[in-house]
Amino acid sequence: MQKIKIKSNRREELIDITKEVKNYLIESNIKNGIITLFVPHTTAAITINENSDPNVKMDIVNFLRKLIPHDYNFAHIEGNSDAHIKSSLIGNSLTLMVEDGKLLLGTWQDIFFCEFDGPRDREIWIKIL
Repeated sequence: MQKIKIKSNRREELIDITKEVKNYLIESNIKNGIITLFVPHTTAAITINENSDPNVKMDIVNFLRKLIPHDYNFAHIEGNSDAHIKSSLIGNSLTLMVEDGKLLLGTWQDIFFCEFDGPRDREIWIKIL
C-alpha cells in the first residue's frame, strides 16, 4: 500500500489527483489488474468526473453546498455534519481497471479528491492488485 498526501486549501474543493495515481501505477510496473483508492477520512471523499471544463468541479461543490448547507441546524457538536453527509453521498473508495500498464478512464474522466472540511492535510491510500 502507498499513500498519496493531499493538502487542501479551502473548506470545500475538488482536487485532481489523476497524475499522482498514474505516477504510482508507472512506478509499480503492474501491467494488468485493479487499483483501489481509499480515503480514510469521514469528511472527505473520492470521485471520478469531467476535468475538461473547470466549471464542472465548481458546479458539484456549489450544488452540494445548496443541497446540504453548512449552517443547517445539525446536532453534531463539531459543526461539520454537512461534510460528513457529503462524504457519505460521494463515497470513500474507487476501484479502477489497469490494462497494459495504463489506467482505464473515459475520455473526459479524471480522479478527484473531494474536500468537505478543509483546509487540512489529508491522504489517500492506494493499492494495486
